[in-house]
Amino acid sequence: MKLVGWCSPTGVFIFLSEIMLDFLRDLLAPNRPRLMIKADNAFSIKTPLVPANSVAGRSLVMVIAIMTFLAALTAGAATLIAEASSDWRGEAASEASIQLRPTQGRDIEADLETAADIAAKTHGVASVKIYSKAESEGLLTPWLGQGLDLQELPVPRMIVLKLDTKERPDLSKLGVEIVSAVPGASLDDHHIFISRLGDMARAATMISLFIFILVLIALGIAVASATRAAVATNREIVEVLHLVGATDRFIAREFRRRFFSLGLSGAILGGGGAIVFFAGVKLLSNSWRATAGGDQTEALFGDFTLSLTGYGIVVLLIACVAGLTGYLSQKIVFRHLQRLNE
Repeated sequence: MKLVGWCSPTGVFIFLSEIMLDFLRDLLAPNRPRLMIKADNAFSIKTPLVPANSVAGRSLVMVIAIMTFLAALTAGAATLIAEASSDWRGEAASEASIQLRPTQGRDIEADLETAADIAAKTHGVASVKIYSKAESEGLLTPWLGQGLDLQELPVPRMIVLKLDTKERPDLSKLGVEIVSAVPGASLDDHHIFISRLGDMARAATMISLFIFILVLIALGIAVASATRAAVATNREIVEVLHLVGATDRFIAREFRRRFFSLGLSGAILGGGGAIVFFAGVKLLSNSWRATAGGDQTEALFGDFTLSLTGYGIVVLLIACVAGLTGYLSQKIVFRHLQRLNE
């Protein structure tokens, strides 16, 4: 190496610059210059400060992908439950039912006609449907199974009322009229079911949110550990860059770019995997509908179709994970550089 102007400040700067360039070439890229010093003392990097294809980098991508996949599954499941609950409550609120228990000495068919006539004349009732005996027994199939003889059991008969959503009827008054006219009849406005379903949906959403937060915390810890390991591995490089005048912002920006790229790659893998998972479950759910368990599952979760809101949440999660990875790495590197300045 040739020394130029050793005793002058310019010569000292050139000497240190040449040493630094040789050190970086030998350590990281023997055949390629890594740090370029421009005439205006600005720095530019031709290759990443953090190795792109290192084992640690690939491992971090896999960890981020797994965490993003779990977070997307949690968010998607919460969305499915919330939307299914909303549909259920909306449907239940638009209906009411009259239940008639068989009473000895009374003609249940005549009682059904009487109750249906009273309901049909009530303002706010859009339509009335009397369930036949076979249809009433069919309502018990998901719980009792098929092939059970219900002839000797006092199976209640049902009348379903479709309510006007704009002008709701006075169900309390209607219930009193039906009970007075038909002994053994009862009117159910489904408010207890709606309340319980809402409580269940809120509980499921809170549990999903708690799991989602735990996954994000675990992801943050993994990114922080990987950043500290990268700083420790490249400690000499960072210190040399710091020694020759590279700003903290410049060094931290290189780490942020590298970890943002790693985070984005992992988040796309994890989020894309979650989207494929929900699409696969949607296809499989078509074969479950023929079974009693499939009917109950579909009634609770719908047809497992993730709405545009759900897909939007997954895409937003991918962006947030990538941004969080870059932000955390930059903050950690800044703290490390501040300790060097002390």
